[in-house]
Amino acid sequence: MQPFTTVTGAAAALPAANTDTDVIMPKQFLKGIDRSGLDRGAFHDLRFGAGEVPRPDFVLNRPEWADTRFLVVGPNFGCGSSREHAVWGLLQLGIRAIIGTSFAGIFADNAANNGLLLITLDPGQVATLSALASDPAYNRLTIDLPAQTIAVALEELIPFEIAPLRKDALVRGLDAIGTTLDQAPLIRAFEARHHADQPWLG
Repeated sequence: MQPFTTVTGAAAALPAANTDTDVIMPKQFLKGIDRSGLDRGAFHDLRFGAGEVPRPDFVLNRPEWADTRFLVVGPNFGCGSSREHAVWGLLQLGIRAIIGTSFAGIFADNAANNGLLLITLDPGQVATLSALASDPAYNRLTIDLPAQTIAVALEELIPFEIAPLRKDALVRGLDAIGTTLDQAPLIRAFEARHHADQPWLG
């Protein structure tokens, strides 16, 4: 996984509530045997119209949001079926963090396992960030994960909370396997003690 320390880029507002995984990654993009090309599928039906023509009114197709790295979203983002492809597609699209009031549980787990930072804030803070993200003059943010801050217009800092273990994994770029292997010396020491104490287990 790509480590997340400090990232700067445009933020785009997608304020609709209950954006489900079929909107994030439509089912026709689940047929591949690998992860390639999923950036095309991310928000496909919102980004493209008939004949795969980009919709000029959709925020991610507008030049002011060409380097979007963050989404400011409505409540219960990522609901619906478990679809890890949704997270893979968002990452391939360049999205590094999503800010909202609440996220569906399975989506949140998939995000954590693949290095996509989810930040939960109160409704007032999300509304403020959504307004800034909607204005190309103020849509750039800097997220400093080690400091747990979001820098917005006029250098204002918005703090956020994150579980220490999840933060450590994101900063170091460790997935679930990497987090386990990080404890390899302790695991081997336990195995040695266990076999010494119970040699009949073989």
